[in-house]
Amino acid sequence: MGLYDKVFPPRAMKLASGAVVEEKRSRAPLILLLLVLACALSVKVTGFRFATLVSRGKEFFVILRQMFPPNMGYLPKIWKPLWDTIKMSLLGSFAGSVLAVPFAILAASNMISSKVVVQLARLFLSLVRTLPTLVSALIATYIFGLGTMAGTFAIGVFTFAYVGKQLFEQIETVDMGPFEAMEAMGAGKTRAFLSAVLPQVLPAYLSVCLFCLEGNVRYASILGYVGAGGLGLILNEKIGWREYDSVGMILLVLFGAVLVIELVSHAIRKRLT
Repeated sequence: MGLYDKVFPPRAMKLASGAVVEEKRSRAPLILLLLVLACALSVKVTGFRFATLVSRGKEFFVILRQMFPPNMGYLPKIWKPLWDTIKMSLLGSFAGSVLAVPFAILAASNMISSKVVVQLARLFLSLVRTLPTLVSALIATYIFGLGTMAGTFAIGVFTFAYVGKQLFEQIETVDMGPFEAMEAMGAGKTRAFLSAVLPQVLPAYLSVCLFCLEGNVRYASILGYVGAGGLGLILNEKIGWREYDSVGMILLVLFGAVLVIELVSHAIRKRLT
């Protein structure tokens, strides 16, 4: 008997027939112990000190206090960058979501019989997904130059990878009965997919696309740090000049825009479900 069995011995249960059945040992104590050890190691490696957090935590609010009240006079200069941010988010989300569909089909094992094609498609989606959005935007600035096109490309790459993964997992969980029935009746794979599989995954697919759009508005606001345009450009500028009242105005407008988009997106997703 091992150490774990000695500390957490299995419990026995006697049935009415007289047979004794041993209940499976719970792994929860072992998992909890590993989590505690991992947290302790993280604290040691990162040098985290709770005392510092308590004593210096008030410094977090120093810049926040300088942001309020926001500079209302800066508001007219925010509308154009805000519109650029929304345009980047909409176009990038749309392009990424559409381009993800064929790759998601190739990555679905119930749609493609070749394991090589499936694994290559999944590997490609994984590689793209590991690329940070800021890095994508930085690369795009060398290709398209400074401006919103670079931000649109970066958002499209992120959306493509995220939606592609979610979509192929949804395709693999559909009921294949209608698809196989249409193939048996002589329909091609494309026709069978559009008629039998697409209606099953369409609501979830659109919901994921709308969820990405919500997040992309926030992501687009920081892409200006690498020259991708939008709100991030003036946000970086005002932080550099320490004009925190203008930064507060930018964040306030961004919060309002994100809130409106999330409310509209939530209403659409609710109708889809």
